[in-house]
Amino acid sequence: MAPNDQDVPDSHADRLPILRVRAADLTDVAIVVGDPARARDTAALLDDAEEIGDNREYLTLRGTRQGAPLVVCSHGVGASGAGVCFAELVRAGVGTIVRAGTCGAIVEGVGTGDLIVATSAVREDGSSDHLIGGPYPAVADRHVTAALSDAAERAAIRVREGMVVTEANFYPGALPPRWQSYAGYGPLGVEMEMATLFVLAGINGIRAGGILTVDGNLVETRNPDMSDYDPHRGAVADGVASMLEIAVDAAAKLHRRNGG
Repeated sequence: MAPNDQDVPDSHADRLPILRVRAADLTDVAIVVGDPARARDTAALLDDAEEIGDNREYLTLRGTRQGAPLVVCSHGVGASGAGVCFAELVRAGVGTIVRAGTCGAIVEGVGTGDLIVATSAVREDGSSDHLIGGPYPAVADRHVTAALSDAAERAAIRVREGMVVTEANFYPGALPPRWQSYAGYGPLGVEMEMATLFVLAGINGIRAGGILTVDGNLVETRNPDMSDYDPHRGAVADGVASMLEIAVDAAAKLHRRNGG
């Protein structure tokens, strides 16, 4: 059982339960990433960046981009844990969330280091079904999608826009991975958190979108058992660097659009 407020030191009583940040320290636009190290890399693109929370896999930093205040928060791997991050940001008043992550391509011709702006997600995440019924769509906000694509265009970086599959499991087991049922029918890639973000944003009336770096192609080069998975290659790092620049540029534009 969580301690009562009177059992918590006064300096921590106003912090969110899991993120351990003060709602007052958050901004209207947040960038979320899986890896705490990637959160620090993102914050390095901001001015006057400072850490405002660090608990479990959730590292939160705040800074500015071209005068726009922004927050960056890591959410770990998988939809359930990431959903904790998304939900607390929403409950604290964040109105726009931009996810920047990695994915595996599931169509031919999309290679390592390529970027995908996710317009919607197939709900195989194992988490959003506990938020609302299955027919509810997981769709990105059009303004966030446009901001990401516009930021890429300003940076002369090519991105693809399209649907992705959000899958609950990473390494395969006795059953075939769910993404295989959708390969060839529209989705460009498979990742693990986007559908949960889009559904949670939809039911709470906030904006969300995301951009992904491809770290391998599951239908062209990667072994089905993931034994050759290596997200640390140079092409992935280059793609991630471009993705983070796009994400912070888009987030700053969204802050200004929101009237900040």
